[in-house]
Amino acid sequence: MANTEEKLADLKSRLLEVSDLEGANAVLGWDQSTYMPNAGANARGRQMATLGRLAQEKFTDPAIGQLLDDLQPYAASLPYEHDDAALIRATERRYQRDTQVPPAFIARLYAHAAQTYQVWAEARPANDFKRVQPYLEKTLELSRQMAEFYTGYEHIADPLIGLADYGMKASSVRQVFAELRSQLVPLVETITAQPLADDACLKQRFSEDEQLAFGRKVIERFGYDFNSGRQDKTHHPFMTKLGSGDVRITTRVKEDSFAEAFFSTTHEAGHALYEQGVNPAYAGTPLDGGTSNGVHESQSRTWENLVSRSRGFWEHYYPELQQAFPAQFKSVSLDSFYRAINKVERSLIRTEADEVTYNLHVMIRFELELQMLEGKLAVKDLPEAWHAAYQADLGIHAPNDINGCMQDVHWYGGHIGGVFQAYTLGNILSAQFFSEAVKAQPAIPSEIAQGEFSSLHGWLKENIYQYGSKYTAPELIERVTGRGLDIAPYMQYLRSKYGELYQL
Repeated sequence: MANTEEKLADLKSRLLEVSDLEGANAVLGWDQSTYMPNAGANARGRQMATLGRLAQEKFTDPAIGQLLDDLQPYAASLPYEHDDAALIRATERRYQRDTQVPPAFIARLYAHAAQTYQVWAEARPANDFKRVQPYLEKTLELSRQMAEFYTGYEHIADPLIGLADYGMKASSVRQVFAELRSQLVPLVETITAQPLADDACLKQRFSEDEQLAFGRKVIERFGYDFNSGRQDKTHHPFMTKLGSGDVRITTRVKEDSFAEAFFSTTHEAGHALYEQGVNPAYAGTPLDGGTSNGVHESQSRTWENLVSRSRGFWEHYYPELQQAFPAQFKSVSLDSFYRAINKVERSLIRTEADEVTYNLHVMIRFELELQMLEGKLAVKDLPEAWHAAYQADLGIHAPNDINGCMQDVHWYGGHIGGVFQAYTLGNILSAQFFSEAVKAQPAIPSEIAQGEFSSLHGWLKENIYQYGSKYTAPELIERVTGRGLDIAPYMQYLRSKYGELYQL
């Protein structure tokens, strides 16, 4: 037993070094997206490449493989739910995955992503896709190479999807999307056939400082701990965990739109609540973080949509909003405001899309990704393919590439494939998890209407957050809901909420 304890301690020590390198890299990434001067892009790319390579080398050290082999009998002797068994299991799964990718490749990917992000940040406002096109072509090449390091896949996107959402692959995502689409499209058509809700009240002038102050007050009530985090501005909002006790969020503020900053703040706070709620004992190990992108997105969507866009939430907070912005909202009724923030329309921007049409935006991106990875769509043809897809699915055409294929950071700050599906999986899971929370704590809706969120936050922490990556996403979903991924609660939520709003 003493020998086992020593080996387990050795493994954790090595994993902590990897975690520290990854945390330092996350700091560099956060800084690049918030405060770094443009001229620092080349050096930053080199720095991030170095740290990424070192982390990969340390994690794939054969010594870790030997420790995992030596610890297998110990893990097998423990209950499946034991933390040590979960740590060995999760580390083994990641080790088998990461040893297939050379550290030199990881360095190239980090360096290229940092450079591409900077070019995108400058090219997007100028609507200059041709400037970023060669970088995106290189990203596609690297993405295909990354997938090819893995063996035994059915579709070239499968390894990339599996990195983000373990247990899913292109065929299973397409199946879920097809089922969801068959029910969403008729709902979109029925609602958009009616006169659009008036959302002019949201498109007035709102002080940046006052918007940030209002959002901060709300997410503090949710449970976001500013002693363990902070909020900053960026081009594309995100949450990042720099280490235990340091979970940061960012937002994008428009002084002519209340919705932009507020809902991105509650969205990113949902991600952060998940990370702040992970068992502190998991710090510095592969267990210290959300179990999948889809489960992570379920938490951002829970707090952004099921909470912050609910009628009950604004029954409590609308008087406070009217006090914060009397000139803008004093003469606007709660009913009008509620309809405005839940306006359904065929729109161009994913991050600003309503709950009913949002998933169509995701499906377009997912299919374009697959076509690029399959070699059926060249990067140079992406803008026109994007416009054609939006015309076909949403009946609209972007006037430029700013609001077309350059609007999302994902392809320009990482790799192509395996990211966008998580947004729709998260929407589905948000309703599935929330329905279980309300079954267990029936007072949650009425508490939300009183500006009280401790029951919901506590249930999520107890059933999801604390476990980090102790369980895979399929295991966690089964544990929490008693079944696998299920679109029924999500469609029931949409039909109930929007049926009432639009008298369907």
